[in-house]
Amino acid sequence: MTFPPVPPPYGYGYPPPPPRPGVIPLAPLTLGAILSGTFAAFGRHWKQLLGVTAAVYGTALLLVGAAIGIAYAAVSDLFPAVFDLPGGQEPRWEDVQPLIVAFVLVWIAAMIAIVCANAVMAAACPAVIQEAVLGRPTSFGALWRRSWSRMPAVLGTVFLTSLVLALPYAIVLLGVVGVFMALFSAGVTGTPDSDYLLLPFLAFLLALLVTPLALWIWVKFSLAPAAAVIEGQGAIASMRRSSALVRGFWWRTFGIMLLVAVATTLVSWLIQQLLSMLASAPIAAIDFSGDGESAIVAAFAVIIALLLVGQLVSQLVVSVFPPLVTSLIYVDLRIRKENLAPDLAQAAGFPPVPTPGPRADWGRSH
Repeated sequence: MTFPPVPPPYGYGYPPPPPRPGVIPLAPLTLGAILSGTFAAFGRHWKQLLGVTAAVYGTALLLVGAAIGIAYAAVSDLFPAVFDLPGGQEPRWEDVQPLIVAFVLVWIAAMIAIVCANAVMAAACPAVIQEAVLGRPTSFGALWRRSWSRMPAVLGTVFLTSLVLALPYAIVLLGVVGVFMALFSAGVTGTPDSDYLLLPFLAFLLALLVTPLALWIWVKFSLAPAAAVIEGQGAIASMRRSSALVRGFWWRTFGIMLLVAVATTLVSWLIQQLLSMLASAPIAAIDFSGDGESAIVAAFAVIIALLLVGQLVSQLVVSVFPPLVTSLIYVDLRIRKENLAPDLAQAAGFPPVPTPGPRADWGRSH
């Protein structure tokens, strides 16, 4: 009678499994380990992340609302002179100019609020991963303080990367301007200028040529927010760290990030569509021919509440999952290239393991 072979105990040809104090094993990660670690980190810290998301984007919404209110109070007296004119009469430029200035200022305030909110969320996700990898809990207050303290460095990495990535968009904008100039010349002279017609084609061709460069830059500096939070470095130093870590693993990093971007966009769209369908139910139940003003107000209040919840949930998906995945890619590359696993194991409370080569330092929580 024969028995199936069994693996020998540890120390007889089979190494022990890597320690796993938190959401990932302390070893080079596969795609499945990165995705499962992302969901595990979100599952353990979803309350803190949801709280930061609500606080950040709620504050941004209040700031935008305040800017709109201030702008409206400043230029509301000009509305009749612009929008309530008799037929055939055009508004004066002196009345239109303050409205344009107010709109531009509100738009600038909204962009600043949104960019700062995105930077805080981009700092919160690496802070969560830093604790989740070691299996340590965190609180909303600690996560908020850490995210806010590292927001300037993360904002610097986002700003500098966006400046480099603005080149393809500038080329596309040049093509759009060329189209309008061609249409304008055709309206004035009856025939479009051939140079203006050639400009959109050249801009489109240049955009195709520059797009691979933009993708390369996007992946090259994608780990900079994680380095800025976990290692506590400045914007430029974090971008250098990201470039050094991605070197040799560009295609792997690009594939994972592209997969996550497509998946999160699809999930966010499905959430918004589902809640939009739920929000349309109160409208169908309203009898607009009757005098039930209270029912109409209640129905629209439910609709607005559902839309706000849907926007918050979809924003949570879009702004949280990609940075969580990127942060785990950062950890994976440091394990692969810098022998970070022993340092992580020791930080988690495991006994130190002697390993050849230099040891990497894991960032400290603040």
